[in-house]
Amino acid sequence: MKTVILALMVLVVVSQGGSTNNNSKDDNNNGPCDHDRKKSKFPYEDVLNCLHLTKNKEQLVRPARDYKKPTWVHVQMSILGVKEIDQTFISFVWIYMLWEDPHIYWKPQNFGGLDKMTVPADLLWKPDLMIEEMIEKDKDVPNPFITIHSNGFVQYVRELMVVSSCRMQVYKFPFDTQSCTLSLKSIIYPEEELKFEFFENNTLVTEWTRKMMRNESEWLFISMTVEDKSVPRFHQNQNVVIYTITMKRRSLLYIVNFLVPVLLLFGLDLASFVISDSGGEKLSFEVTLLLAVTVMQLILNDILPSSSDKIPLIAVYCIGIFGLMIVSLLETIVVMYLIEKDSASKERKADKNRSLSEDCGDKQCNYDGDVKKWTHCACVCNVSDEPPSELLSVAKEDKRSQLMEESNSLEKHPDELSEAVKGPALLLSRKEGSKPDYWTRVAKKLDIIFFFVYVTVSALFLVVLFSVWTNAEDEKG
Repeated sequence: MKTVILALMVLVVVSQGGSTNNNSKDDNNNGPCDHDRKKSKFPYEDVLNCLHLTKNKEQLVRPARDYKKPTWVHVQMSILGVKEIDQTFISFVWIYMLWEDPHIYWKPQNFGGLDKMTVPADLLWKPDLMIEEMIEKDKDVPNPFITIHSNGFVQYVRELMVVSSCRMQVYKFPFDTQSCTLSLKSIIYPEEELKFEFFENNTLVTEWTRKMMRNESEWLFISMTVEDKSVPRFHQNQNVVIYTITMKRRSLLYIVNFLVPVLLLFGLDLASFVISDSGGEKLSFEVTLLLAVTVMQLILNDILPSSSDKIPLIAVYCIGIFGLMIVSLLETIVVMYLIEKDSASKERKADKNRSLSEDCGDKQCNYDGDVKKWTHCACVCNVSDEPPSELLSVAKEDKRSQLMEESNSLEKHPDELSEAVKGPALLLSRKEGSKPDYWTRVAKKLDIIFFFVYVTVSALFLVVLFSVWTNAEDEKG
């Protein structure tokens, strides 16, 4: 009985010794399950028992024979989808990790050819990876399983919804290209204990990510580059792998829903020059256009982030068009004021002529248009400055015949006297009539000159703006 117990103790020591001699690839791959066994009936259970992978013996420390040598972890990351809201970069990330665990080794031929198997992730040590730019805790359910291989390599895959900070440069919005970074590093391990390796071919990384991507929403994935560097943290250096994702915004939706409508409103403002300035229709029409552009600016304010270093060109576009429409509205007000000035002058003249016509009607005079034709009664009134009643009171009987003769002589030549009065009246009428037409002609000339200047300045503004918009370089975040 004692002999059997001693034999079992030796077997356990030998098996433990074999498990501790299997940290390097240069060893003979001797592990706890490398001894010859009979054909296994339950390979999965036998491998777990052989490797002591039970919940009572969780391996929660870094697996290494020599603690002075780092554990190399191969990492590979892919972007599954991208969203951008309020200067935050929402990405759906797929992270692949592969490392060597010296405690994991078995001979597949001893376990029915079993080369790899999936076990609960809590049974093994895993690299404590974190994304430095993450600002919200990942809400996805972590992968509960991990894959182990017979040669000692462990494979673990994680899918994360990463809400990270990314400074967006919107100077060229919506024709902008953005670059955001995701930095993978360990939470506590320095680079002396944990280092990362990755594919250094950026072209392959880009193509692989493009195949893995499921949803790009409003962003068009362009490229992904990867590099590593050592960064100091708490008096020790850590190895960090930095993935830089470059994306371009899909601008078609913004062109159709924003840029083109604003440009069409501006075209309507140009078309308003054919509307008559005499009424208030043109003024109300231009005010309506200004209100529509104001609504578009409010929509733009909800789209653009407020932390941009420069004024975005799309904001310059809206402000410029809004300013041009304000100037057009002011010109309309000036033209309407000049025309109204003429209208007021004409109304005063019409009132004057109406009162004069009423006075002439009381004296049995005839009024035709702007020309006054005075009849005999008007001539009599002009010849004598004294009222008829006074003339009758001072007239003497001996001069009655003389007055009658003079009256008869005037009655014989009424047309000649009428023409004599008509000439000065006509000149006075032309002089007064020319004043109202003067401001109307000035308003029309001002409207024509302003239209050509307005079109020229607007065309130059749009050409220069779109030229800068197209040729400006993308700023780095």
